[in-house]
Amino acid sequence: MQHWFETFLEAERGRPALFLPLVMAGGAIWYFALTAQPSPMLGVSIVAGGVLLWMLGRAWRGLRGLAAVSVALGLGIASAQFATWRAAPVIDLPRTASIVEAAIASVEILPVGRRVTLDHPRLNQSQPLPRRLRIRLRTTDTTPLATGDTIRLRALLRRPPPPSFPGAWDLQRDDFFNGLGGYGTALGPAEILAHAAPTGAASLLQALRETIAARIGETLAGSEAAIATTLLTGETAQIAAADHAAFRDSGLAHLLAIAGLHIGIVMGLIFTATRWSLTLSERVALFWPVKAIAALASLCGGFAYLLLTGAHVPIQRSFAMACLVTLGLLCGRRAASLRGLALAMACLVLLSPDAVIGVSFQMSFSAVLALIAGYAWLQPRLLAWRGDGGRLRLLGVHIVMLALTSALAGTASAPYAAYHFGQIQLYYVAGNLLAVPITALLVMPAGLAALALMPLHLDSLALIPMGWGISAILAIARAVSAWPGATLSVMPIPPWGLLVFSLGLAWLGVWRSRVRLAGLALIAAGLATPWLVTAPDLMVSADARLIGMHSQGQTLLLRHGSDRFTEDSWRLVWPGAADRLTCPSPVCLLHPKPDTTIALMTVAQDATACTAILLIAANPIQQHCDGNPPQIDRFTVWREGAQAVWLTTPPTIVSDQSLRGRRPWVLGPSSQGATPRGTTPALLDGD
Repeated sequence: MQHWFETFLEAERGRPALFLPLVMAGGAIWYFALTAQPSPMLGVSIVAGGVLLWMLGRAWRGLRGLAAVSVALGLGIASAQFATWRAAPVIDLPRTASIVEAAIASVEILPVGRRVTLDHPRLNQSQPLPRRLRIRLRTTDTTPLATGDTIRLRALLRRPPPPSFPGAWDLQRDDFFNGLGGYGTALGPAEILAHAAPTGAASLLQALRETIAARIGETLAGSEAAIATTLLTGETAQIAAADHAAFRDSGLAHLLAIAGLHIGIVMGLIFTATRWSLTLSERVALFWPVKAIAALASLCGGFAYLLLTGAHVPIQRSFAMACLVTLGLLCGRRAASLRGLALAMACLVLLSPDAVIGVSFQMSFSAVLALIAGYAWLQPRLLAWRGDGGRLRLLGVHIVMLALTSALAGTASAPYAAYHFGQIQLYYVAGNLLAVPITALLVMPAGLAALALMPLHLDSLALIPMGWGISAILAIARAVSAWPGATLSVMPIPPWGLLVFSLGLAWLGVWRSRVRLAGLALIAAGLATPWLVTAPDLMVSADARLIGMHSQGQTLLLRHGSDRFTEDSWRLVWPGAADRLTCPSPVCLLHPKPDTTIALMTVAQDATACTAILLIAANPIQQHCDGNPPQIDRFTVWREGAQAVWLTTPPTIVSDQSLRGRRPWVLGPSSQGATPRGTTPALLDGD
C-alpha cells in the first residue's frame, strides 16, 4: 500500500499542492458558516500549528502534507477574520424621514430614474456615518449631479434586508463587506451644496466611468447604450429587467458579467496590435524583444480595463492568470494553467475572502477549471482530427471548439447557478455559438476603438458598429430565451451537496491518472443531494407579509404587500408557480398534511384556533391555548427573522436567526423603536 501511494505521488508530482487553495477557501467558508464569532487568534493559531508540524515533519512526507493543509486552512480563516475586523461596524438607521448630507461617490443611471451612492453621509446634522448609503432619486428630479458633488436631500432610509427565508442569500453580509450601510428613497429633489472635482483614485475612476457612459448615451440609446456601458465601464444598472432575463434564460448572462472572455479579447487585441505595429520596422523586429513588449503592453491594457470595469471577482481571477502567463513568457517558460488558476484562487481568498461564498467566484473558477482540464484531455484528439486538412476542416474544428468551450464551462458552472438561482438554461450552447463570435469579432473590438477615439471626439465612428453587434446579440438572446423549455426550474441543492460536487469537480480536474475518475462519483453524489433533503411545509417572510404553504405538490402563497424579490427567492425552495392562498374567515384551519391542522389567524383571539398544532398570523397573537402550541406572528419574525416549518410531531421550526447566529453583519431588531412596524393592519384586506 505504501509503495502504491509513493508511486501515485511520483506520477502526480506537484498536483496535491493544487488542492491547497481549495482548503483555504474551505477555511473561509467555515468561518462564514459559524453562528458565533470564534477567537480572534483562531486562524493565526492554526497557521502556527501547521508551521510547527512542518518543522517537526521533515523526515516524514505525510506529516508535512498535514502541515501544509493546516497552514492553508488557517490562512483561509485568518483572511476572513481580518476582513471582518477591518470592516466598518454596522449602523442603525432612523425609521422616520431624514435629512441626508454627503458627497456623491457615484451616480448610476437606471432604466427609470437615477441612483446615487453617498460617501460618509450625515443624518440630520449628526456625525458622518462610517458606511455609505445608496439612495434612489425621484424620477422627476433632473438636478445635474456628478461624482464629487456634495448634496442634501430628504429621504426615507432602510437597513439592508435580512434573508428571505432561513438559509437564503445574506444581503446584510454582502453589504457589510462592501461598505454599504443601507438604502433609501428620496422624498424630494436633491439640493447641491457644493461642486467639487473628484479626488482619490476610486472617485476619479468613477467619474471617468460616468463620462464614458454619457458619451455612449450621446450616440446609442436604449438597450444598446445600456449594454455598451456595461461592457466598457462594468456598470449594469441601466440594463432593463427584460434584457437581463433574456440574457439569463438564453445562457448568455456571462456576456454581461465582465470576466475572462472580455479581458481575454481586450488583451489579445492589444497584444496583436502592438506586435504588428512593432514589426512594421525591420530593425525593431530584428533587434527588439517584440513578443515580450507586446505581452507587457497587453498586460497594461488588461489592468486598465480591470480598473475601468470595477475589478470584480471574475476579472480579478482572469487578470491574475494573465499575469502569470506573461511572467512565464518574459522568463522564457510556459506558465502551467492549473498552477496559475490555483495561485489566482489563493490570492483572491486572501484579498477578498467574502467573495468565496459568492456566485461569481464559484461559477468563474468552476468554468475555468473545466476548460483547462477538459482541453488538456481533448487537445490531442482535436489535433488528430484536424490533421493537415484544408480551410473547411479548420473551420469545423473552430466551431467544435467553440461548442466544447460553451459545453464545458456551462456544464461545470450549472450546479452553482442552480444553487443560487434555482434554474438552469438548456440552450446555452446554441446561444453561445451564435453570440460569442459577434462579441469577439465586432462588439469588443469596436468598443476598444471607441475608447481610443473618445479624446478625439470621434467615438461615434466605432460606437455605431458596436451598437449593431449588440442589437444582434440582443436578438439572439431574446430568440433563444423564447424557445420552448429554455429554462428549467430545479430542486434546491443543499450547501453540503454543493461542497461535495465542488470536491468532485476539483478531483476530476486536478489529477492526471485514472484516480481522477473517482471525481465522477463525487459529482454524481453532489447532484443527487436535492433528493436527500425535504423542503419546508410552511414559510413566513421576515416581515410576515408573505406566508406560504406547500401541500401535495402545490405551493400556496398568502400575500399582504409582499415584494416580488421575496416571492422569487421562495421559488428556490418551492420551484414552480405559486397559487393564491385566501382566508376570508377570522381563522382558517388548513391541512397541509393528513391529520395535521394549522391555524391561519386574522384576529388576535379565537377559540377555534386552539385545535391546531401551529398558529400563524401577520399580527401579534394574544391567543392562550391549552398545550401552548407554537406560534409565529409579527413579533416572532421581528425578533428572529424569517421562519421555516416542517410539520413533524411536534413541528420543527427553524428561524433565520438560529442559522446566522450573532455575527458582526447580522442586524437584530432596530434600536429605533420598541415595536416592529406593520403590527396594526389586518392580515387580509382584500389583496
